[in-house]
This record gives sequence, C-alpha cells and structure tokens, in this order.
Amino acid sequence: MIKMEELNLTQEWDKTFPKSDKVDHSKVTFINRYGITLAADMYVPKNAEGKLPAIAVSGPFGAVKEQCSGLYAQTMAERGFLTIAFDPSFTGESGGNVRYMASPDINTEDFMAAVDFLSLCDKADPDRIGIIGICGWGGMAINTAALDTRIKATVASTMYDMTRVNANGYFDSEDSEEERYQKRAAMCAQRLEDLKAGEYTLGGGVVDPLPEDAPYFVKDYHAYYKTDRGYHARSLNSNGGWNIIGCESFMNQPILQYSNEIRSAVLIIHGEEAHSCYFGKDAYANMVKDSKYTDNKELFIIPGASHTDLYDGGDSNAIPFDKLADFFTEYLK
Repeated sequence: MIKMEELNLTQEWDKTFPKSDKVDHSKVTFINRYGITLAADMYVPKNAEGKLPAIAVSGPFGAVKEQCSGLYAQTMAERGFLTIAFDPSFTGESGGNVRYMASPDINTEDFMAAVDFLSLCDKADPDRIGIIGICGWGGMAINTAALDTRIKATVASTMYDMTRVNANGYFDSEDSEEERYQKRAAMCAQRLEDLKAGEYTLGGGVVDPLPEDAPYFVKDYHAYYKTDRGYHARSLNSNGGWNIIGCESFMNQPILQYSNEIRSAVLIIHGEEAHSCYFGKDAYANMVKDSKYTDNKELFIIPGASHTDLYDGGDSNAIPFDKLADFFTEYLK
C-alpha cells in the first residue's frame, strides 16, 4: 500500500505576497513514485463550478512555495485556473528525510506527481493540465513536458538549465574537462567529510552581507532573498542553501536531451537583461531544432527585465500574467 508521510503544515498565511480575496486557499499533499510526500498550496477561484483547467507551479531553485511559485499560482487562480504551488522533495514543508538535496530525476518526478494529483482531483479537468517552472524549475518543467504526455501546456519563466550551470559554470566559464574534474573531486572528498561528521554540510545561500564587488546578478538575488521583499524562513536561498553535495548528480545528467520531441505547447519567458537569458534562448533553439512540433513553441523576451524581476514583478510588474493567461487559455481548451 502507498502511504504518505505525515507532514507538519503551517496553517496561517506566511507568504511573501498578500492573500487574494478572489480565490480559496488550502493545503494539500501528494506522493511521488519514490514515496516522498510533497506539500502544496492549492488556489481555487471563488465560486468556481465544474472541472477547471489546472496548473502546477514550482521554483525557483532553492525557493519555497510561499515565495514566487505561490504568487504565480494565486495570480493564475484569479484568472480562472485551479492551481497548486508545491515544495520539491527534501525542501520546504515537503518530505524526504535527508534535507536540501536535489536530483534531476526526482525533481522531474515531483512535477509528474503534481500532474498525478491534479489528474485525480475532483475539481480539475484531467485533460486540461499545465505546468509552470520558475528559474531552475523552468528547466525541470521542460524536461517534464518531454516525459509526461498528460501535460498540455508548459511555461518556463526566467529559466535555468541546472545541469548546464553545474557542469559548465555560469556563462559556461568552467566548460572544460579539468574544471569538471576538480569539481567532481571536491564533492567526492566532501562526501567523506560529511559521513565522518555525521551530517551534511550546507553550501550557503545567497551571500550576506553583500560584497561591494558582487556580480550584478548576485546583487539581484540578495535584493530578493535577503530582504523583506522575498525572505522566507524555509527558503534555502534565504538561509543556509543546499548541501554542498546536494546537486552532485547534475554534473553529468543533461535534462533537455529530448526537448525537441515535445508535442505539447511550450512558452519560454525571459527578461532581456537577465544574466540567465542565454539559458532560455538556447533551450528554445534546441527545442525547435529538427522538431516536427514548432507551431506551438514560443520564446517571449521582456525588454528591460532582470532575472529576479520575473520572481515577483520587480519594480515594473514585469511578469506577463496576461500572456500566461492567454497561453493557458488557448492550450488548455
């Protein structure tokens, strides 16, 4: 028998964004195929009738559902969709008894488990399910779309390809056999140190205090995760970060191998000024290369927007929620 873990779920509103009076909010749980119980916030339009088109949301990488993904989910529920924002395995309120680990396989499975939940939810239409992945979960969302034929529409917002950045470094600045060897060796050594210590060593979240010479994108992260704008006590990026070895398997597991075989609709959204924009542009190029299914694929670049502007809108309401609503309305008919 499949059994779910008992999770300790916070019942009071503890999000980084205001609660909407246009939707009903509740906590839900579901299980992935590894037996890990995931925690989610469900948002349902008030006075909704019948089975609704549904969207599962997660990300950014190292965030929790009380931050960006919850904002996306609540806003899309205001637009008429049933939504859930979930914490991935080993993070936030979700289960997994080794904390702060990540896995390309398990995290893709987390999205598929969310689709399982929505497919069996009596308020959702199983034939009208979409997903939204933000930052590192944008890449996971595309990877899930290549695997899960039940998904009709996918949005990747301000996406990272976490396998690429782990293997090649930022801006592919460490893309060499020697650099990868040194990183692998360091993590192998860390494994033994952790076992001898009896606990996993955290790698550190967003740097704080912020050095004056910090790269601009680190300053953007600090302005979100380390201030009242986006800080949350359960967020890895706001606090101690992932385990040092938490992303070890990303080093040699590219996640977007078969993205050009995705038949369903995909919308990649990125800010023009985002340091990560190259991930979105390259992911789109690879997705349409030699593909028979390009008519429902789109890359949408937002002028002037940075990476974190698509977390919460920044100073200019940069998240194109009208675009997202039109996209999902079209492809979740």
